[in-house]
Formats: sequence, structure tokens, C-alpha cells
Amino acid sequence: MSAVRTLFNKIRHYLFNASWMMAERLLHIGVGFVMAVLLARYLGPEQFGVLSYAIAMTAIFASAGHMGLAGLVVREVVRKPEIIPETLGTTFVLKLSGMVVGFALVLLYALLFEEIGGTEFWMLLIVASAIFFQTFDVVEYWFQSQVQARYPAIAKSSAVLLAAAIKLLLIFSGAGLMAFAFAHTVQFMIAALLLTLLYKGTTRLSLTDWTASFAKAKELLSQGWIIYLGSIFAVIYMKIDQVMLKWMIGAEAVGVYAVAAQLSEAWYFLPTAIVASFFPRLIKLHASAPERFKLRMQQLFDMLCIFAIAVALMVTLVAEPLISLLFGAEYLQSASILVIHVWGGVFIFMRALFSRWILIEGALMFSLITQGLGALANIGLNLLLIPRYGGEGAALATVLSYAIASWVALLAHPKTRPVFYMMTKSFFSPLRYAVSAAGANR
Repeated sequence: MSAVRTLFNKIRHYLFNASWMMAERLLHIGVGFVMAVLLARYLGPEQFGVLSYAIAMTAIFASAGHMGLAGLVVREVVRKPEIIPETLGTTFVLKLSGMVVGFALVLLYALLFEEIGGTEFWMLLIVASAIFFQTFDVVEYWFQSQVQARYPAIAKSSAVLLAAAIKLLLIFSGAGLMAFAFAHTVQFMIAALLLTLLYKGTTRLSLTDWTASFAKAKELLSQGWIIYLGSIFAVIYMKIDQVMLKWMIGAEAVGVYAVAAQLSEAWYFLPTAIVASFFPRLIKLHASAPERFKLRMQQLFDMLCIFAIAVALMVTLVAEPLISLLFGAEYLQSASILVIHVWGGVFIFMRALFSRWILIEGALMFSLITQGLGALANIGLNLLLIPRYGGEGAALATVLSYAIASWVALLAHPKTRPVFYMMTKSFFSPLRYAVSAAGANR
């Protein structure tokens, strides 16, 4: 017990920080779940599918602005505190430039493939306008580097609640589909405003104190371009299923699938919160105590795997009655999709830690290679499985592509092979810990 208490005291600050992230995501999940039920019932599968399609398509093009800089910037701020304003300012300019490109791509896609002036045309443009406000995520990177997750948690929670209130008013007033696209964008606008105000209030600085330099931009891009391309591939293999369902079957199939995907992906906050909180500590352990770093990596992989399996089992057991009760007969097929899709979370949970390992080790090419394999596998499997199995085929393609990108591919190279073995060992962590506990009780 003393060893456990000592370990807890050492990581208490990081767990407290992670608890803020988890609380924000739990609120997001709770409110998002209620709103998904209400919106799905109010709009029906076809209109809900159009909204989900617009969000998925925008996410793919918005990846041009995210640039995969989050972990890299946190690392830079931790390692080089003397140039924080330059790092943050340059990152802001890079992200804004990328978001402009992303919006232009959405506009081009809408002009080429949607009826100009039609519902789906305007839905894409309205939802895509939200990506400009995501530039302010740079402020959140600062708070992550300082292990102060409570501030972005407060900002995002407030935005979620205010946006939910707006959507409720729209439902009660009988608003049309376009209004909910605007409400989606308003949520990001509120979050950006609150993040900026909290940054100014806690640091006595404002975004105007940041500076940008070509040299720093070149440095970040030279280190991050691989992660950038990898993040684009990641978004593709996580969102292309809904887009391909729209192309190959129709909006109604997307609506049914989106209900399952939203419930399945809602749990992805857990690995993000845990790993983001431990990331600064992992950086320091890697530099000062390599063996302790490896031990902590295995412990975190075990924790993430156990969480993921527990969530998947729970969702599998309650999927059908839950979907039937909450969403009604129109969405009953979502249950069979959810039972398949939720098991992809096992690989997503552990991928979160592998992504940070890539940054710490400087092995950035592996991000590009594995994410690229995942994207190609998902597209190919969707082409093969959607015509035959519909939404269930898309879910199976997603799970298999997650496994290929986040686990199987790691076996191919000597540098990533130890991580593959760690992950494989973690698959048996529930049994390992059960046997260990049984032995201790003898």
C-alpha cells in the first residue's frame, strides 16, 4: 500500500489535471448525447444524415489547418520557455493559414459536387466556417504545457452548454436544418472567445503579445510536416466512412450510421485526457530515466486498454435496448453498427499514447506511414464492404483500419516493434492483473 500511496502522490497533480479534461469531456458527452437524441428524433434519419455528412466532410478538409502541431507545440513550450510568445504566435499564424486553405477546399468541393444554392451546398459552407475559430486551440496548447487543463475545460464546457441551449430553442421553435448548422458554428465561436479571455486573465497577456517568425515557422513545419500529413490521413480514415456511405447509399444511411459512430467515438476523450496530462512528465522521464519511462509507458498502455475493453463490453451489452429506447425504430439498425464500431476504441485508446511516443522519440515518419496505411485500408475496405453490408460493413472497415494503423503496422519496423509488444501485452492486462491480484491474496 505504501508503494501505491507513493506513486499516487507523485502523479496526483497530473491526475487532477486529467480529471478536468475528463470532466469537460463527460459534460460534452452527456450534453452531446442528449442533443443527439433530440436532434436525431427531430430531424429524422435523412436530415440528420445531411448534418452529419457536412460535419464529417468539413472535418476532413479542416485537417489542413490543424497541422498536427498540438503535441509538438506543447513539447516546444516545455523545453524552450524563453521563446513561448514566438512559438505560440507562429503556431497561430500557421493554423490560420491552414484553416483558410481548408475552407477554400470545402468551397471548391461544394461548387464541384453539390447543387449550387442547394441545402447540402449551404450546409457545408456554414459548418465549415467553424474551422476558423479552431485556430484559437493554440491557447489550449499553452494551458496543456502548464498542466492547467481547468481553463480550457471551463471554456469548452461553457460553449457546449450555451450551444445546447440554442439548439433546444431551435427545436422548440420548429427551426429548419440550416439553423442547426449555424448553432454548430456558434459553439466553436464561444469556445474561442472564452479561451482568449481566460488566457488574458491568467497570464496578464493577450494574443497581441505573441510574435511570429518565418524561422520558427520553418522549424515547426520541418519537424511537423510528417505529423501534419499523418493527421490528415488520420482524419480521413476516421471520417471517410460517413462520406462514402453518403456517396454509395445516401443521406439516410449516414444518419443511421452517425448515431452509432457518435456514441462509439464519445469515449475517445479518455485516452486524450490521460495522455495529454502525463505528456510533460513523460518528456522529462525519457530524458532523465529511460527505464522508468518504459515502465510508465507500459502502465499507461495497460490502463488505456482496460478502459477501452470495459467501455466496449458495456456498450455491446446495452446497445440494442439503448438505441431502441432513445432513438426509436427509425434508428434500430444503429445498434448492430454500434456493437461493431465500438471495438475500434481499443486501438484508438492506445494510439493516443503511441502518438506521443512518436513525438518524444522524434520518430515522426511512423506517424505518416501508419496513418497513411490506415486511410488506404479504410477506403479499400469500405469499397469492398459497404456495397455488401451497408453501415455494418463501414463499421467493420473502420475497426480493421484502426487495428492496421495503430497496432499491426508497428510490427514491421525494429524501432516500433517494442511498442507493438507493449500493446500486445496490454491486450492481456485484465488477465495479468487478475492473476496478480489472486496471487497476492493467497
